[in-house]
Amino acid sequence: MKKEKITIGSRGSKLALIYAQKVKNKIIEKSEFKEDQIIIKGIVTKGDKVSDRRLSDLGGKGLFSKNIEKELLDKKIDIAVHALKDMPAIETKGLLSNFFLKRNDPREILISRDKMKLKELNPRSVVGTSSFRREFQIKRLNKDISCKLIRGNVDTRLNKLKDGFYDAIILSLAGIKSLNLENEITEIFMTNELIPSAGQGIICIQCKENDKEIIEILNRINDNDTFKRAIAERDVLKILEGDCETAVGAHAFLENNNIILESELFSLDGSQRFYEKMIMEEKDFNKIGLEIGKNLKQKSKGNYKK
Repeated sequence: MKKEKITIGSRGSKLALIYAQKVKNKIIEKSEFKEDQIIIKGIVTKGDKVSDRRLSDLGGKGLFSKNIEKELLDKKIDIAVHALKDMPAIETKGLLSNFFLKRNDPREILISRDKMKLKELNPRSVVGTSSFRREFQIKRLNKDISCKLIRGNVDTRLNKLKDGFYDAIILSLAGIKSLNLENEITEIFMTNELIPSAGQGIICIQCKENDKEIIEILNRINDNDTFKRAIAERDVLKILEGDCETAVGAHAFLENNNIILESELFSLDGSQRFYEKMIMEEKDFNKIGLEIGKNLKQKSKGNYKK
């Protein structure tokens, strides 16, 4: 029986709800569903409840997706919207996570109190980040800074910066753009300077694997280029069996019928960096990440996991 309404579930943060609205708009554009037939439901996740500890101490990336996925499996929502970089690499049984909107800018940015760029920051300047990857990356560019844990939504982090708890913070450009906060940016890093988290800037749309009507709609809004890039990057994580403590970046792009994937992996203490870059034909998007993951795993000899 044809659905009369669609319920979209997402995190309840300002940014997450903006992403959910983008999905809603795309469904309206590509289907017969109207504005009042699509409901957005904000869902509180465990990752939102605890904001003073690392995700790895609380159980990993799934903290931002598990509650939403449970509502999907329990048929309380029809579609789940996630930031792809917050999702575990292994799919949840019974769900499909293979639908993506056109990728937002995947780059990283620095916001500093004194408008100083990363390399200009004074020795012992405190940079806020919750990511080991970002910490190890920026210390390669400025070894004299120190990093301190920061959690919470973008507004919370900006307030902590302005209140003097940090000299600078690292965030993703996609989130800052979506919140119209570009005027706060001090520096934008190219993807070969700071290789982003796998899936950064990608909105993932998830549904039940047996919901044919929803799958048909999501196929219509799926961006094919983003799909290929997302699969390639996440395949690196699957091979490495990475979690929140795994300091790994992966970034793929398409050019002249080729797919180029660049990835770096750090040892647990950040002292060693393992790097791979590969080019394959675009049609081999589902092979390139697996190859790079295997090479990184071999090079690192497992020195990236506890």
